Amino acid sequence: PLPPNPAPAFGAVAVFYIDEQLIVLHKPSGLLSVPGRGPDKQDCLSARVQAQYPDALVVHRLDMATSGLIVMARGAAMQRALNAAFSNRLVHKTYEAVVSGTVNCDDSSWHTIDLPIAVDWPNRPLRTINHDAGQASQTRYRVIATRADTATTRLALEPLTGRAHQLRVHLQAIGHPILGDALYAPPTVVAQAPRLLLHASSLAFAHPVDGRALHFT
Repeated sequence: PLPPNPAPAFGAVAVFYIDEQLIVLHKPSGLLSVPGRGPDKQDCLSARVQAQYPDALVVHRLDMATSGLIVMARGAAMQRALNAAFSNRLVHKTYEAVVSGTVNCDDSSWHTIDLPIAVDWPNRPLRTINHDAGQASQTRYRVIATRADTATTRLALEPLTGRAHQLRVHLQAIGHPILGDALYAPPTVVAQAPRLLLHASSLAFAHPVDGRALHFT
């Protein structure tokens, strides 16, 4: 992994790495990735970064409640290159989550959730598992640790597809909603944490100019 560059933070947004082509940042929970609708939703990661680097462009997003690593391109050409890398699954992303209940796995190997996800139209923006109209969606997971005293499990997660709310919906579907998830967890599980306990913990891809392997954790 590359060490963080000595670069400024934009509010609570820490810069992990910056060069002439891209910026890797840490988004805190509670901050939008991009502006939302309405004057009260204009403060966001992209606006804070663009105030300092006007050429910074959005490549991917994290849910407002999710914290962790996110990359922005510098300029339209780099945005196209990084968008292609994400579309072609050449970017390796891992997350960590703390979920309700004990996830029963015999070992620490990876397992796969393969359940199709669709928009829950009567309850937008929620998503739901829909075997008739849903898009194919796969998430790999493995157990990092369990806690008997709180009946919770820490999981490593790898989304193989990129559906909205995918990790949250998949974990709810297997009976282990994420702690603090106000959208998909029951009230008792929401109350177990002051925020959504989902974190984008690592990001790895080839540099779009020189092909260097970049790996941030």
